[in-house]
Amino acid sequence: MHDISTLRNDTPGCSHVNHLNNAGASLQPRPVLQAVQDHLLLESTTGGYEAADQRADEINGFYGTVARMLNAQARNIAFASSATDAYARALSALNWQPGDVILTTENDYVSNQIAFLALQKRFGVVLLRARDTASGGVDVDHFESLLIQHRPRLAAVTHIPTSSGLIQPVEAIGRICRAHETLYLVDACQSAGQRRLDVQAIGCDFLTATMRKFMRGPRGSGFLYVSDRVLDGGYELLLPDMSGGNWVSPDQYEMAASARRFEYWELPPALILGGKAAVEYAENLGFEWIENQVMQIARFTRETLAQLPGVRVLDQGEQLGGIVTAHASHWNQAEILSKLVKHGINCRISTKQVAQIDFGHKGVEWALRVSPHYYNTEDEIRQLAEVLKQEFPV
Repeated sequence: MHDISTLRNDTPGCSHVNHLNNAGASLQPRPVLQAVQDHLLLESTTGGYEAADQRADEINGFYGTVARMLNAQARNIAFASSATDAYARALSALNWQPGDVILTTENDYVSNQIAFLALQKRFGVVLLRARDTASGGVDVDHFESLLIQHRPRLAAVTHIPTSSGLIQPVEAIGRICRAHETLYLVDACQSAGQRRLDVQAIGCDFLTATMRKFMRGPRGSGFLYVSDRVLDGGYELLLPDMSGGNWVSPDQYEMAASARRFEYWELPPALILGGKAAVEYAENLGFEWIENQVMQIARFTRETLAQLPGVRVLDQGEQLGGIVTAHASHWNQAEILSKLVKHGINCRISTKQVAQIDFGHKGVEWALRVSPHYYNTEDEIRQLAEVLKQEFPV
């Protein structure tokens, strides 16, 4: 058990704002801020290359730190500038051919869906989506039947969508993919930092995430996990550079042995160190404690919003995480965020543009997205509810 007031004191932003947009970008704790600031100062007084040389051991420590969080090895980790960057690098490693199948879900992240459609447009890839169950979340039996029937080149599942609190059964899907030797890509952009992640239990070949969301790291940092099966299979970036490859003769190069073949040479050391500090901060708190705390505050948020007249909480699924979505016909989409900001509250709007299928099923064009973290309090949720009642009376 951790004292929330101590964690809030360790988070400078908590004294300025009721921050309920952790699915966008969390407030960073002091050790993360310090890690980034210290290295930028060192660069400014020493030089960029020289600062990186001085801090090389700590920078390289990023890979082992992230690997420890995921139950992997340092050789399986690559730095990326974002989850989408990591995702694109994974997709680029496959030699797509006309007729290759991607099997995904109705709730996969919007940028992933667009990437799949782009592959369909450019290479003739076939996109299949397993349907949802009536209670929400992918129908695992339907997913398996499609996989057996169509033998996809890749199965891809977003662990937690951006537009709802749904938690997808990535471990159950991983067992199916392993049984049929199907490459498996998991988007953990929203789950990293709020859920325990074990890539061995998930059984994935790629896993992508950002640091800026529930990990509480700096923007511009993220990571890509790559399985031994992928590394041993010779997969690499479509266009590697001298980080991913070693130019051994005028007409030959050799791939890097580790997941760093998925990196480019130019990296931001300050952000790498900030990301490392964010993982270490979460480790010190304990991922089990974090997961329980996030689920508890999110459950309280759903219960509190559901009690407001005319408000409909939209989240569906057997398991729900730290993203809460709600809609009310008397809320004004154009004004709601500015009215909340006036009271010092940060939230976000999710539109149908990011959830074409999910919001179509739910019959809404937009939703208020509230994403509390472990450092948020029940009083902050009550304040949100009171402001919504005050600003948008029924």
